Amino acid sequence: MTSRPLLASLIAVALLGAAAPKPTAPVQALQIPELSSSVAADYTGSLKALWEDLHAHPELSFRETRTAGVVVRELRAIGGIEITEQVGGTGVVGVIRNGAGPVVMLRADMDGLPIQERNGLPYESKVRQIDADGIEMPVMHACGHDVHVASLIGAARQLVARRKAWRGTIVLVFQPAEERLGGALAMLKDGLYTRFPKPDIALGLHIASGIERGKYRVETRVANSSSDAVDIVVRGVGGHGASPQQTVDPIVISSNLVMALQTLVSRSISPLEPGIVTVGVVHAGTKRNIIPEEARLELTVRADTPEVRAKLLDGIKRISDGVAKTYGVPADRMPIVSFRDEKAPPNLNDPENADKLRTSLATAFGVDRLSKIERSSMGAEDFAYYGAPEWGGVKSVFFNVGGSITDDMSKAPPHHSPLFRIEPEASVRASVEGYVVAAMTFLGTP
Repeated sequence: MTSRPLLASLIAVALLGAAAPKPTAPVQALQIPELSSSVAADYTGSLKALWEDLHAHPELSFRETRTAGVVVRELRAIGGIEITEQVGGTGVVGVIRNGAGPVVMLRADMDGLPIQERNGLPYESKVRQIDADGIEMPVMHACGHDVHVASLIGAARQLVARRKAWRGTIVLVFQPAEERLGGALAMLKDGLYTRFPKPDIALGLHIASGIERGKYRVETRVANSSSDAVDIVVRGVGGHGASPQQTVDPIVISSNLVMALQTLVSRSISPLEPGIVTVGVVHAGTKRNIIPEEARLELTVRADTPEVRAKLLDGIKRISDGVAKTYGVPADRMPIVSFRDEKAPPNLNDPENADKLRTSLATAFGVDRLSKIERSSMGAEDFAYYGAPEWGGVKSVFFNVGGSITDDMSKAPPHHSPLFRIEPEASVRASVEGYVVAAMTFLGTP
């Protein structure tokens, strides 16, 4: 039996196509009739249960088979969408064609994180899964990707219902493995821009626990920093801890190297340009009276521009060799510096289109729905690859949606925490509305 909220949702969606007036250029989505009420009804009738199911069943990067199946089921139920599975592994692509006009891509990432959830919620994840290294791990949606998936499905439903109000093609991208910074590249290498309509603009969003619930933040240029994973093996000459003069101690060298690497930021780049070189892992030694032969450092490197990124990465080898030489490391034992594939360039918005989207959101919902909280982290996003020059330089805009459970942002549970939480209804509804307004801002008019 159909519930009253669900019936109301279906009726509202069915009527919207006829009710919507023509959008007005150059900002298409000035007012979208009954969008908020329709999304609210859909949340009650469908999206709430969908989000809770996704949250309770997270999957690790490139292991999102159940999630992909849910996506396919929901898109088929909407109808009018060409669906392709297993793009870039577990990715799903849906194409909505609606006559001649711009091609707009909307992306949602699907993967969870290897974290044991500790929220005590009724839909708390109990999932355990074998990761890419063959190790069984707990899994949690600790970054809000469940919101992204549910919201893009909701947005697809709204956009299909409003086909009379726009022209063009929408490409829905449900992407695997953002958390490993590998899913976007996997889909691109599997023909995302050749097997499917190549977008004129790529759009994406991310829920943020530290932004007021229901509000939007659209950066004019830098949406996210670059991220590079760097490993350094510092090699020395091992020996007895009581006879250090007979050794070249890699622990002492590593300790100095950790400090020397910080000069890359403080002395190699402009103080007006952000950069980070964080040494997050130091492994060395097996016993207190043994000086080991080597020590291992694991770094994350962040930058907001390609130029600063290159300068930081180039400097790591130079400083590593310099510190090693200072301590008398033989030429054939210089540090081994390796750069892992887990990386992403800066996620840079196209300024003109970012401003257009910000104006469109403000016009659709009011200026009070634009957050004034400034970006305060150098987190990365592999969405950056969709607009990268090597993949054709597609214009892109990435924005944040607030989902905080508290009015005091200093108390908001952080992303990638076992206590991470967002306010579900406000987060999903605002994200659906954000996707719809973003799409209709750049689609054509009838």
